[in-house]
Amino acid sequence: MSGVGLILVTVVSIIFLLFLVIKLKVQAFVALLLTSILVGLMAGMPFSDIIESIESGMGGTLGFVATVVGLGAMFGAMLEVSGGAERIAQTLLKKFGEGKAQWALVLTGFLVAIPVFFDVGFIILMPLVYTIAKKAKKSLLYYGIPLLAGLSVTHTFIPPTPGPIAVADLLGADLGWVILFGTFAAIPAAIVAGPVFGKYIAKKIYVEQPDYMASISQEAKEYDKDLPKFSLIVSIILIPLVLILLNTVSGLVLPEGSQIASILGFLGNPIVALIITTLFAFYALGKLRGYTKEDVQKIATKSLEPAGIIILVTGAGGVFKQVLIDSGVGDYLGGVMAESSLPPVILAFLISAAVRIIQGSATVAMITAAGLMSPIIQTFGMDGAELGLMTIAVASGSLILSHVNDSGFWLFNRYFGMSEKDTLKSWTIMDTLISLVGFAAVLVMSIFV
Repeated sequence: MSGVGLILVTVVSIIFLLFLVIKLKVQAFVALLLTSILVGLMAGMPFSDIIESIESGMGGTLGFVATVVGLGAMFGAMLEVSGGAERIAQTLLKKFGEGKAQWALVLTGFLVAIPVFFDVGFIILMPLVYTIAKKAKKSLLYYGIPLLAGLSVTHTFIPPTPGPIAVADLLGADLGWVILFGTFAAIPAAIVAGPVFGKYIAKKIYVEQPDYMASISQEAKEYDKDLPKFSLIVSIILIPLVLILLNTVSGLVLPEGSQIASILGFLGNPIVALIITTLFAFYALGKLRGYTKEDVQKIATKSLEPAGIIILVTGAGGVFKQVLIDSGVGDYLGGVMAESSLPPVILAFLISAAVRIIQGSATVAMITAAGLMSPIIQTFGMDGAELGLMTIAVASGSLILSHVNDSGFWLFNRYFGMSEKDTLKSWTIMDTLISLVGFAAVLVMSIFV
């Protein structure tokens, strides 16, 4: 097939994917599989090769992602049911004081979102925001925006959350670099989009707890001795991050073949690191707090329900990537981009941002952008730190301009009881600030990588 034909295949496949998701409301997992088949057919692949690419792409991706996301979900569920999120919030609020509650909440969101899904953290902690705002007689946005900014940056930039895990796997990026660069991008993004923007927008829009949310409102508990210790919760959260980072650092500073590097490499493998963390969480937050083996098993099993769709969509993204590679479309795109003056990280950001704005889902935006960029990075010969930056660039683009086609927009709208116009002025701007500040951090870091 000619170069023009291969470009046409790419354009048609993206339009087809968007049509399925937006117009026909086809589930993202099925839409990505159908789009992958379309790419293969249009590129002239034999039927048997298309099937082989589907099996190869799905299996190759899920071998890692399904294990890590599943373990992370169980770990997060134990933190949730044990009251770990509440302990973090209460301890930080007490330490910072009411005057600096914004900073306590952004840090709470930052820590809680590492093991807990964004929407779960949102729902668990919003009653606390209602209570603080009522006592202080301030707009809900003054405290809610910092909390949500903290949840959003971690959920988007820092493994073991599903988004960066999926993108890193599709791009072949080392999670140690992703954690390192994701943290550097997340901190300024959380500050700008959280306390800074929250203080500003709260002066413009005054919001009280909506009447229909009165049933979930609760007075903030005092320092509850029944909750797990703050030091224990933070230690558990840091276990996988520290082990993964030690693995990456040891590979850079220790000589090849070193026994210490080998041990750290094993313990710092994301799968092993999360097995250790999850087992420790089962024991420290489960057994030691009075949960029976059956209780822990039920909690762990239930946690896999929301993780399932993320795993399958990521697997379909792996299929999309593999078909692009096997069909030759990816190689051609890589060649075209190699001759372009546009840096790969900018291209990755723009693709992710475009898909996000058009169809709304951050997950689909990340998976689509990573699938398209995966064969391209082979042409550029990118590896190591460069792929870590590419992962954060894709993640940054996936947050931009959340609006009415995004479920997060409506979750915020309901819990804050705001009009669509005010939701655009607050939630949408917050997400866009995270996106742009995060990407600006990527551009700065790319100077030194």
